Amino acid sequence: MILVAGLLAGCQTSMQSVAVGGGDEPADSVRMEAVADSGMEQPPTRGLGAADDVKDNDVPAVESGLETEDALNVCEVPVDPETLEDMELLSDVDKKPPEDEGDTAVERDPVYDLPVVENDKVRYFIDYYTKRGSRGFRRWLERSGRYLPMMQAVFAEEGLPLDLAYLAMIESGFNVKACSRANAVGPWQFIASTGKMYDLHNEWWRDERRDPVKATRAAARHLRDLHARFNGDWPLAIAAYNAGPGKVSQAIRRTGSRDFWKISRGKHLRAETRNYLPKLFAVLHIAKSPAKYGFENLRYQAPLVYDEVALPSSTDLDIVARLCDVKYEDIQNLNPELKRWCTPPGIKNYRLRIPAGKREAFMKAYAKIPANRRANYRHYRVRSGDTLGALAVRYGIRSRDIMLLNRIKNPRALRIGSDLILPLRRDYSKAPVAALGDDYVRSKTRSYKVRNGDSLWRIARRFNVSTAQLAAWNGMAVNGVLRPGKVLKVAGGASRKLVLTGTYRVRSGDNLWTIARKRNVTVSQLCAWNGLSKNSLLKPGMVLKLAAAGGSVKSRKIIYKVRSGDSLWSISRRFDLAIGKICSLNNLGRKHVLQPGQKLTLLVGDDHRG
Repeated sequence: MILVAGLLAGCQTSMQSVAVGGGDEPADSVRMEAVADSGMEQPPTRGLGAADDVKDNDVPAVESGLETEDALNVCEVPVDPETLEDMELLSDVDKKPPEDEGDTAVERDPVYDLPVVENDKVRYFIDYYTKRGSRGFRRWLERSGRYLPMMQAVFAEEGLPLDLAYLAMIESGFNVKACSRANAVGPWQFIASTGKMYDLHNEWWRDERRDPVKATRAAARHLRDLHARFNGDWPLAIAAYNAGPGKVSQAIRRTGSRDFWKISRGKHLRAETRNYLPKLFAVLHIAKSPAKYGFENLRYQAPLVYDEVALPSSTDLDIVARLCDVKYEDIQNLNPELKRWCTPPGIKNYRLRIPAGKREAFMKAYAKIPANRRANYRHYRVRSGDTLGALAVRYGIRSRDIMLLNRIKNPRALRIGSDLILPLRRDYSKAPVAALGDDYVRSKTRSYKVRNGDSLWRIARRFNVSTAQLAAWNGMAVNGVLRPGKVLKVAGGASRKLVLTGTYRVRSGDNLWTIARKRNVTVSQLCAWNGLSKNSLLKPGMVLKLAAAGGSVKSRKIIYKVRSGDSLWSISRRFDLAIGKICSLNNLGRKHVLQPGQKLTLLVGDDHRG
């Protein structure tokens, strides 16, 4: 068994002065690699009969009107609600700390191994995390139990202060799926170009920026180099981790000071960087004494432990899961760098993590599987002239199986540049299709200029995305105010059924109305998905589904005539709508007083009656 805290071997990489998560380096978009020839073994052709007799499958692929994904500026946003909620708390859009830090007192408590201080800015973030952001911050504290021991062990090996590991909390909330609007990814928020400099591989099959162990090793080396560049000044080095060393050096030259608190006054640094060190110190104050700040009865996740095995050839994760007698998701969670259903083709002796205590039994069972039976699927990107019939013949499989696995209803709709999973065996499962989309929505980036009367909700509906995604793409709060002329980044074509799928664990004080507002759905939808009535009482710990399988959000427009006694609040409750949505549809302010007879336009769910 490997306890990650003692696991890591050093990686020999030269240090570069580069920005993580934005700064001096451009925020490179992650691009898909062209992987039609993926490096997996060519299966033996089993004869022309494998193509069966579906004539429509010989219709060649046609142009889709879009470029193939490897040629696009790709925008990616996680689809799971918990990560979207983390991203909103991580952003600075609704935080307004004081411009001046006030009197600064240095903490003498030996519990810290960084020069921690307390001042007005630090106290602002302590107050924010313990009040408005307390629910998300509790989740971060509990999640830290899984990763913090490993991260602190890495930092100890690199000779760094252990408290620096808490930077991962303000970078990502210890969430390996976190992705910023600059496409910085993983627990340490590396952008693609910076990750490449630290040998963090990122391609169609894997993204090592999401691996907590490899990314922590890279972050430790980067912090050590920044510490040296700024002559042993940790506050400046920490600020440079966020802004980039060039931006911090420029602020030093302009102010003539090397005191972080002095150079952070005014506009010499971005607000995000000015808030970065106060956030870290606030996190340290709370994390060292959580009960003092109201975080009691924390359920810390168990430390990350696992065994490692070296796989000689590409292997499906569902095979690994079966041999380990665990769920497919358990293998995925131990190997977050893997974006697909198998280990990367072409990498011999790929080191895969499996549950602790399973290594010996796994290796014995694995050795009995022939090499040509370890990979039961092949990734294929459709090219000009391809047909399902021709692909079936080429790979010795049935075109009907290709259609079933990839949910192809019309073989004439095969598009150039689309991705297919080819089942090389008859006993295939649906897991690879789910893994084909991995954890993010990726599509061509567009720009949208805000107009009078626009709202996040209205723009989200136009582009068929959720308000949470739109806010995450643009570093905004879901209830943020838009101003005409502002340019938003939008990734069109996202599927609503992907956005809304997931679960929600009921917390103390929750009710159907508050949950519906948090998740941008209606009470009626929550009830339908979970077999509840609108008067159902929720109990803490209860798990709710956030979408029916394959479900999508449908709505219809109605005109409502205001009655005596009506208010925006009462109408929003009656029709399961957010007040902000009613206001944006009718160009009203939140304090608008309704008059009897006034007509309102409302978009209600198809299931709404009355």
